[in-house]
Amino acid sequence: MKKMVLVAAVLAMSGSAFAADMPLKAVKAPPPAPFDPWDIAFGSAVMSDYIFRGVTQSNHNPSVAAYFEPRYNVTKDLQLYIGTSVESISFANRAAAEVDVYGGIRPTFGAFAFDFGVWGYLYPGGNCADNFLTGGFPGGNVCPVSTSTIFLANGNVMKKDVSFVEVYGKANYTINDNWQFGVNEYYSPNFLNSGAWGDYASITGKYTAPSTTFGTSGVGMYVSAEVGRQWLGTSDAFYGVVSALGNFARGIPYASYDTWNIGIGFTYKVFTLDLRYSDSDLSKGNCNAFTSAFNASGTTNVTSINPAGAGSNWCGAAGIVKLSADLTAMTNLK
Repeated sequence: MKKMVLVAAVLAMSGSAFAADMPLKAVKAPPPAPFDPWDIAFGSAVMSDYIFRGVTQSNHNPSVAAYFEPRYNVTKDLQLYIGTSVESISFANRAAAEVDVYGGIRPTFGAFAFDFGVWGYLYPGGNCADNFLTGGFPGGNVCPVSTSTIFLANGNVMKKDVSFVEVYGKANYTINDNWQFGVNEYYSPNFLNSGAWGDYASITGKYTAPSTTFGTSGVGMYVSAEVGRQWLGTSDAFYGVVSALGNFARGIPYASYDTWNIGIGFTYKVFTLDLRYSDSDLSKGNCNAFTSAFNASGTTNVTSINPAGAGSNWCGAAGIVKLSADLTAMTNLK
């Protein structure tokens, strides 16, 4: 009798063991979600002023922009991309648009995100204009000295084509959900097709407020800032000047300058409202020599590279209000 009880107990235990095993054998891990490496980022913006490294590109007037960027994610930590963007501008050669074409690679290592690439700035629609012969700016298509020259009433000249290319590298470090910092480096062997090399370096910082700052409204907030320096070389002879202050017939040594901006932004779904202050330490005279501003005026802003003394406010303090929408196909179009 005792033997039968013992056998029954063993069988019961065996049955329990098998019963415990059954669910483990029957439940299969769900297959991994399919990985779609392709994505597209796109968006548009309207802004009260288009500021590029402390210098207005739109004569301190409103500007609109749009971009389109296909992306290929080799892995979750490595992305390849190409893109194009368009911004409305107001240049001295009367180019009305900036068309950017760019591409690069974005590797990520933990909290570090990098971005390396090439950026082409194209300015189609540049004109030749001779204010003196035609009696009024922008004048006709008459260029007595060079078919790539524009002559302005204030004495400035600008090439018809100021397109150029830069190579760049960026690094961003995310400390936590609230803080991140970055460094940027851009180099061009022929900045604005002026003959002068250009090198821009900056550091950035951004604080993102907790998602609960505005309760459950879905509104986010951030504060960000950038401090940078634009180094510039010597132009070609096209922009050369000769005066009692110096003989720069072979080209003018552009003044390098510091620039900075700080702003606060508010986000809601795909929209961002950014309010920003931008400035630089470039003087009005050296700003005029650098930008060839069509509305530069006066005779008191004399520098060695700006002997006529016309001054431009294109490099001074500016406030910018920008409303943008940014989307990705994988996130917003599913």
